[in-house]
Amino acid sequence: MAKVLVVDDDAHIRELVRLYLEDEGFEIIEKSNGEEALQYAENHIVDLVILDIMMPKMDGWVLCENLRAFGEMPILMITAKGEATDRIKGFKLGTDDYLVKPFDPVELVLRVKALLKRYRISTASEIQLGTITLDRKRYQVIYSNGQTMTLPMKEFEVLYKLGSNPGQLFTRSHLIEHIWGIDYEGDDRTVDVHIKRLRERFTDCESDFRIVTIRGLGYRLEVRPD
Repeated sequence: MAKVLVVDDDAHIRELVRLYLEDEGFEIIEKSNGEEALQYAENHIVDLVILDIMMPKMDGWVLCENLRAFGEMPILMITAKGEATDRIKGFKLGTDDYLVKPFDPVELVLRVKALLKRYRISTASEIQLGTITLDRKRYQVIYSNGQTMTLPMKEFEVLYKLGSNPGQLFTRSHLIEHIWGIDYEGDDRTVDVHIKRLRERFTDCESDFRIVTIRGLGYRLEVRPD
């Protein structure tokens, strides 16, 4: 299922959100301040972030701005402030949706599901590529004989993105934006390097899938039929 990062210095709010979202099958990661949340997001795949504005060490505004550097993940703000100016500021910084405390937990669940649907994020934590399974919780590739291989995070994200949409063309700029973030300043040839490494790692798996180059456009992953 999708992984949701919940950031709030109020333990009762975190527990409420966790209980309702876990009941819907989501994996919940809790952090009590913006610094801890940012550190986690820098090193782990996160599908959606729920955050408060007023927090110690790093507030929700700064956290939201930093998270946007990682790409297009949905961000939902939960705050005690309901002024229009705060909502406008949040949207300008990249917030996707907004809830004011006290909130209805059922409405929260519906908004989370709507955001994931809008971003077309799969709620599954595993996908199948022929006889190979990609485990998004552990960045692992699981082979049919039970052996596993752990990939570097960016390589895994590229493979998971392509594998989640077999047959769909992804341009280099699309992959850069969604995996490295819109503020990435490196060369888009970074994508080519990661694709090359993935092909080298999976040379023995061509009967399961292959990554195809569409010259001048980008890449797509093709799953071989059984």
